[in-house]
Amino acid sequence: MRICAVLLAFFLFAFTNKQSADFYEKLVDKSIEQTKEKVRYEPAYVQMKYPNGDVPSNTGVCTDLVIRAYRGVGIDLQKEVHEDMLKRFKDYPKLWNLKKPDSNIDHRRVPNLMVYFKGKGASLKITDNRSDYKPGDVVTWNLENKHSTSGITHIGIVTDIKNIHGDGYMIAHNIGGGNVLEDMLFSYTIIGHFRFKKAD
Repeated sequence: MRICAVLLAFFLFAFTNKQSADFYEKLVDKSIEQTKEKVRYEPAYVQMKYPNGDVPSNTGVCTDLVIRAYRGVGIDLQKEVHEDMLKRFKDYPKLWNLKKPDSNIDHRRVPNLMVYFKGKGASLKITDNRSDYKPGDVVTWNLENKHSTSGITHIGIVTDIKNIHGDGYMIAHNIGGGNVLEDMLFSYTIIGHFRFKKAD
């Protein structure tokens, strides 16, 4: 009986790991798909439906690539962030002087996504070792090379496409010139490293 219980636990563990691996593979696929879309960088505030709202498909910023990739694997970050902010608004940054959550824009702001991911236990260690950044990881940067979220922040997804040196992975992101794949992991100061999969 005890052997059966151990075997069952092993198979459940293996099945869960396989499901998790499949999720991140799909997330990577969706992020790479985004880099094949022609998108004009457009940071303007846009009113959108809720849930599953989006800016026009030919526009977007760095967060929109991440939002669309996650939506491709069944996670609506607009809804997730909004619901979380309704519960714990005080924990989110006050950089925009908002008095309450705004489902049109909150999920499109890097510092808010960082708070959301951290609150879901998705934070990973920030290191200078490329091998610590796996396909499907979400990375955030401060483009002003300051270790805070008060500067110009950026976000992207680690893909499974190796860089030209073969020692790390390309990043799917949009830093102003549209959605691209680039070897830019350490081009700016990393301020966040996350691996997020919504609990079943």
